[in-house]
Amino acid sequence: MIPRLSFPRVFLRWAATPLLALLAGPAAATCVDDDRGTKVCLDQPAQRIISLSPGATELLFSAGAGDQVKAVSAWSDYPPEAAGLPQVGDSNRLDLEAIVSLRPDLVVAWVDGNSVPQLEKIAALGVPVFWLEPRTFEHIASAVERLATLSGHDEVGAERAGDFLAGIARLHARYRGAEPLRVFYQVWHEPLMTINNDELIGRTIRLCGGDNVFGDLPRLVPRISTEAVLEANPEVILTGGEDREDRRWLDQWRQYPELAAVARDNLYLVSPSLIQRPTLRMLQGTDELCQTLEQARARL
Repeated sequence: MIPRLSFPRVFLRWAATPLLALLAGPAAATCVDDDRGTKVCLDQPAQRIISLSPGATELLFSAGAGDQVKAVSAWSDYPPEAAGLPQVGDSNRLDLEAIVSLRPDLVVAWVDGNSVPQLEKIAALGVPVFWLEPRTFEHIASAVERLATLSGHDEVGAERAGDFLAGIARLHARYRGAEPLRVFYQVWHEPLMTINNDELIGRTIRLCGGDNVFGDLPRLVPRISTEAVLEANPEVILTGGEDREDRRWLDQWRQYPELAAVARDNLYLVSPSLIQRPTLRMLQGTDELCQTLEQARARL
C-alpha cells in the first residue's frame, strides 16, 4: 500500500521557493528620476558604470559605487582612485566606441557638460543614461541618494547625504547673523565672467553672509565688464583662478586702487575643486569660503 502523503506539505518543502518566485513574477525594477525629469529604471543595481564628468565621478564614489565605476571622463581626479580609471573623453568629445566596448549598464552624464546627441546614441543602444545637474545643496544630497539607489548602496547614500546637509545647516546657523559684505566672484578672466545668486557658488556666498554684487543678473554664469566691477565696488574679490596657487587674476585688480577690495587687500583665492564642483566636498569649500569672508570682515 502506498503511504498517503500530505501533498501540499511535501510539495512546498521541495518547491516552495521556485513557486513563490513564479507567483511573485519578476523582481520590480528600481526607478529614480534624473535631473532632466526622465525616469531611469534598472532591473538590478548597476555593476558597470561610466561617469562622464568629474562631478559625477565624485558623486558616484560618495554614493558607495566606486568599485562599480569602470571608466570616467577627463579631469576626474578625485578621489585618487578615480585618476587611475580608463578615460573615455571629455566635455567636447566622447569616445563612443570605447564606451560601448565597456558594456556599461549605466552611464552618468552632466546636463551642462555633455553632448545630448552623443548620449542619445548611447541610449539608443539600450544603455540607461542618468543626467545630473545639482543646483542647490539639497540637490547635491539628492544626487548622492539617487546614485546610491541605482548602484545598490541606499544606506551609504542616505548616511552621507544626511551628514552633508547637517554640516551645511550648522554653517548656516553659524553665519546667519554675519555682517554683510559686497562680494565679486570671478569665474574666468577672458571673457570676464561671474555667477548669479541661483548658481551654487552664489548660494554659498549668501550662506556665508556675503552679498553677491552680480547676484540679480538673469544668467547663472554671466559675462560682465571691468567697468561693471568698478561700478559695483565690491569689498571682497574671490576666485578659484586657473589653479589653486595662481593669483594672476587677483593681482590684475591691483591696478584699480580705488576698489574697496583692493584698498583693504581683500583679494582671495579659494579651492576651485571644493567650491566649483557640486559634490559633497562643497561642505568643505563652503566652510573655507565662510572663514575667508570672516577674515575680510576683520579688515573693514
